[in-house]
Amino acid sequence: MGKFKPIIILILMVAIFSVGIYFRQDALKFFNVAGDELSKQAQNFQHTDIGSVVAEAGREIFTPSPLKIGGESNNAVLLKSKIIEETNLQRKENNLPPLIENEQLSHASSAKASDMFLKQYFEHVSPSGADPGSLVKSFGYDYIITGENLILGNFKNEREVVSNWMASPGHRANILNNRYTEIGVSIIKGTYEGQTVWIGVQEFGLPLSLCSQPNESLKNNIDYNKTELDNLSLQIDAKKEEINSTNSKSAHYSQMIDDYNRLVENYNLLADQTKQLISQYNNEVNNFNQCVAGK
Repeated sequence: MGKFKPIIILILMVAIFSVGIYFRQDALKFFNVAGDELSKQAQNFQHTDIGSVVAEAGREIFTPSPLKIGGESNNAVLLKSKIIEETNLQRKENNLPPLIENEQLSHASSAKASDMFLKQYFEHVSPSGADPGSLVKSFGYDYIITGENLILGNFKNEREVVSNWMASPGHRANILNNRYTEIGVSIIKGTYEGQTVWIGVQEFGLPLSLCSQPNESLKNNIDYNKTELDNLSLQIDAKKEEINSTNSKSAHYSQMIDDYNRLVENYNLLADQTKQLISQYNNEVNNFNQCVAGK
């Protein structure tokens, strides 16, 4: 038995060495496959479109040229409530639903009329650069579409005011816009360029609250995940360089491969989760965009 002992030991050493080579080759094979999968996964993720939320580009402002009518000063007393009534009569005659008075739009229209008398201008954009969109937003009215009608002159009654607007194609289009749901009106008497006149303002709107906006926290999660994926990608590249510069017979070589594979696995898992979030977010964006477009 003693003379066979060295032979048995030699056989065992060869077997152990062979097993080590087998598992090392298996690890190397997984390393290469994982590297290929990383490249494919990263490329696919980078080509995923997150989508975009409709912001200012989706909002419209309609501003027909202001109307100066003239007319002689008189003792007529004009009321905004009757101008709204006359406006809705015109809409009714054209088979459109009535506009509902909105407090924020009313405050905006009153501020606009007062500002024009105070600063002696008659334009949609104030000397400070505020347009009708920024005006109504300053009073808390966030809109999908908005519009403004302006008129200056002397009038016998509210019907004459609205009739003059209706005789102008641009102002008529505002009054009969089938997307508007709300209105604010102001009619104020004052002195403009030395003459006593009335200034009338109509602010129209379709509120943004009618459209369900995309979930911002969902977008924040996507942005956070993308940053994490970028960090993981850098770690993977660094680990790959470390492996390539390390002797395959090193005692730490197998552990480096295991670390690399774990990084790739984490990357792929997070990329898959992020794609699902992106799909959900894009669906919300598409629904919002269609609502803004009136579809």
